[in-house]
Amino acid sequence: MSDSFVLNVELREDMGKGASRRLRRLEDKIPGIVYGGGKKPQPISISHPELIKHLEDEAFYSHILELKAGKKTEKVILKDLQRHPYKPKVTHADFMRIKAGEKLTTSVPLHYLNEEKCPGVKAGGVISHAYTSVEISCLPKNLPEFIEVDLADLEMDQVVHLSDIKLPKGVEIVELTHGADHDQAIVTIHKSRSAASAGDEEGEAGEEEAAE
Repeated sequence: MSDSFVLNVELREDMGKGASRRLRRLEDKIPGIVYGGGKKPQPISISHPELIKHLEDEAFYSHILELKAGKKTEKVILKDLQRHPYKPKVTHADFMRIKAGEKLTTSVPLHYLNEEKCPGVKAGGVISHAYTSVEISCLPKNLPEFIEVDLADLEMDQVVHLSDIKLPKGVEIVELTHGADHDQAIVTIHKSRSAASAGDEEGEAGEEEAAE
């Protein structure tokens, strides 16, 4: 894991849409909530520029974070973000408290490796990704920032499923806990349309020559 992310927050008492609008408009802050861990939900406010800066780092989305309110610090993970429909702004953030001995559920990015080197691509195939992230369950100490999927041996028309992912120790994919019929395809590779069209044209030309 990379270095810890520390996000400075303030505990919030003013509630309602009016208070939230004032935060965003007058103070360049956004409302948020911290919940879980056997404690009551705690409303907070967050500096919008500070949050945006952290969100530029992919690891922030799947990392154990430290929320600092004065001298008090809590360890959390980011659970949800609400964004403005057309402006580059976050309007609300949800964080969930974690406990060292309790499993957590969150999404982590998938990093696909060696795509350009695989036999399928060299043969003219085009790779399609059905998943860019995957929901996992693990103890906080085992939380990965991302999971690598090596495609070095991917052949033409091959399909990679969730069960093909090599997981870090202590990590399980939530979807697979629901049964074998939830073993979804995450990667497929097929000939590009241009290559397929060229192949069809060559085949037709060959048939015409043979007929002649």
